[in-house]
This record gives sequence, structure tokens and C-alpha cells, in this order.
Amino acid sequence: MSGSNEEKPPTEAELAQMSRDELVQLGTKLDGVELVHYPEPWPVEGTKAEKRAERTVALWFTISAIAGLAFVVSLIWWPWKYESPENSGGHFWYSLYTPMLGITLGVAVLGLGVGVLMYAKKFVPQEIAVQQRGDGGSGEVDKATIIAQLADSGNRSTIARRSLIKRSAGLGAGVLGLGTVALPLAGFIRDPWEDTEGRDSLWHTGWQPQFPGEVVYLRRNTGHLGEEPEEPSLLRPEDLDAGSMETVFPFRDSERGSHEALAKALKRSDNPVMLIRLRPADADRVVKRKGQEDFNYGDYYAYTKICSHVGCPTSLYEQRTNRILCPCHQSQFDALNYAKPVFGPATRALAQLPITVNEEGYFVARGDFIEAVGPGFWERKS
Repeated sequence: MSGSNEEKPPTEAELAQMSRDELVQLGTKLDGVELVHYPEPWPVEGTKAEKRAERTVALWFTISAIAGLAFVVSLIWWPWKYESPENSGGHFWYSLYTPMLGITLGVAVLGLGVGVLMYAKKFVPQEIAVQQRGDGGSGEVDKATIIAQLADSGNRSTIARRSLIKRSAGLGAGVLGLGTVALPLAGFIRDPWEDTEGRDSLWHTGWQPQFPGEVVYLRRNTGHLGEEPEEPSLLRPEDLDAGSMETVFPFRDSERGSHEALAKALKRSDNPVMLIRLRPADADRVVKRKGQEDFNYGDYYAYTKICSHVGCPTSLYEQRTNRILCPCHQSQFDALNYAKPVFGPATRALAQLPITVNEEGYFVARGDFIEAVGPGFWERKS
């Protein structure tokens, strides 16, 4: 029979006695592999070309390490707080914060990738093999021989004696790993509860009065970009038509004439508020939230623009259905039912800002939101 002349695979005991070269030869034979071309990458050890290739690979890993370290430093220590264009020096460095994060992280990943590719090109054997593919799982012989083949490939690449490459690769990968750890932890470096009652904490916004009795007006963003700050555009009830909505921001008399303070109030992420004037017929059907029955002023209601799902801007108001829409994940809130979510992933109503009209006829906030705006966080109970 033809099968009687076939060579039997070695036993586990025989496999244990074989050298790596013998296992490599056995593995290729059993897999039906023919090595057409399998040269040594550097047959002569210690040549100038070999050392130059090693230094080039190490250089890329070192660049990755330096860029990764720069990413961590930029993430933690680079000036990230907003600076007005009036402060040309501070604004210049502030404006580079995001580009620095992108550039340093990109170079770190690029350096590590190029280093790996160059190492594979210069030092890993570039064999040419022909193999017949087959079905079925791997047996013990296959497992032993493939391990030997991988070990032989690593040995032929001379990685064992490439201490410069190993150290630089480890440094690059380690620093890049440090960056990936620092990224989610960066927000914990500063204690968010250091000033819980301050308007810069998660519980409060820029609508919080800085001292008892301070008047906080509702202000338009007119888009003025001149060097001199313009007189703020404050809102009166007659400025809105029935069924309309306008985005408003906080303004206080202490900010008058200060380009930096006015710009900061517009840029703060939790400041935007939707001031909605309902149509009279719709206002008669409003269901108010318990404990917030007097937060509105007649037909006028003010809700945060920060979606309670993941913090996107709820920028759309549909007059016909009285729904507030978030374009990011399609959450919808019913303006006639205390901005309660009626569609989409959001599960909490939008925070409502208590408003009134002062003796001068301007809209003012009666205080800050009584709950944290935006998405949930650990210490929040709702």
C-alpha cells in the first residue's frame, strides 16, 4: 500500500530531543513547504551597513519615545485655559494646545510604526516559500514546529544582540503606553471638588452670581469680533416672537468693557441657554416640573443647550411640535413637558434656568441651575 511507505511523524519524546534547525526542517516538510529563498539578512556580522541600519531603527524608536514624552508633558502642563486675543502672548500658546497634542501623539505613533517596519525590512529574514494549504486544526507536531520556526526567524534577525534596538523600542512603546494611560487620567490631576460651590465646578455654571444680589442678564451673541468690546445686546420680552427660540449667554455689569470677560462668557461650554417663547395656545398646555413651577416668565422658558445624554448642543427647536432636538444622537425633548426626553438615548430632562424680567425690562437669571447640566458623572445621583 502506498500509505505504508509514508514517513511517520515523530513522537513527543523525539520532538523534545530535536534541535531548532531540525524542527524547522521537519515543520516545512510536514507542511509541504518549499523554501525557495531563505538568505541571512546580514551574513557578515558587524559591517558598517548593518550598524547604520541598526542605528536608523533605534533612531525612529527614540523619536517615538521623545514625541510620546512630549505628548504627556503637553497634555498636563501646556497652557490650556482660554486666553483672550488681547493677550497676544498667552493666546498664542493657548491656541497651540490642541495642535501640540495631535502632533506629538501622531509623531509618537508614526515613529514606533516606522521603526517596526524598518526592523522587519532590515533584519527579519525575507524568505520566499511555497506551501500547499490544507484544512483541519494543528496537531502537536505543528505546534512544536511553528514555535521553532518563529524562534528561528527571531534568531536569524539577530534581535538577541541588538540591545540598542531593544532598548529604544521598549522606550518608545513604554512612553507611548504612558501617554495612553495619561490621557484618560489627565482629568483627575486637578481635583474637581476643590471648590464644589464655585461656578467652575461641575455643579455650577457661569450663570451663578459671584456675590449676593449680582444681576446676571440674558445676552445675545452678535458675533462682534472688533478690537473694542461692543455694548452687550440684552434681551427684552418683546424681542422674541411667539414660537421662536434664541441662544443666550450670561452677562454681568462687571464684564462691561472687558473684551476678555465677554469672550470667555461666550466660550464657556456650559453657558449657552435656549430662551424659548411658546405660542399662547401651547403655553396653556405646559406641564411644569415639580419644584420649578416659577422658573419661567410667562410664555418664556429657558433650558440649557447641553444635552443630558453626552453633552452635545441641543441646537434645534421645532416650533410645530414644540420639541427640542439634539442632532448628535437624535434625542428629543418636549418643551411643553419641562424638556422631558421623549425620544432617543437621553434619559433626563434638560436643566431649566430660572428667569424673570427686572425693573428695567430686561431678562435676568434668578440664579444658577439647581442641578448639574449635561451628562451624568459619578457623584451625581440622577
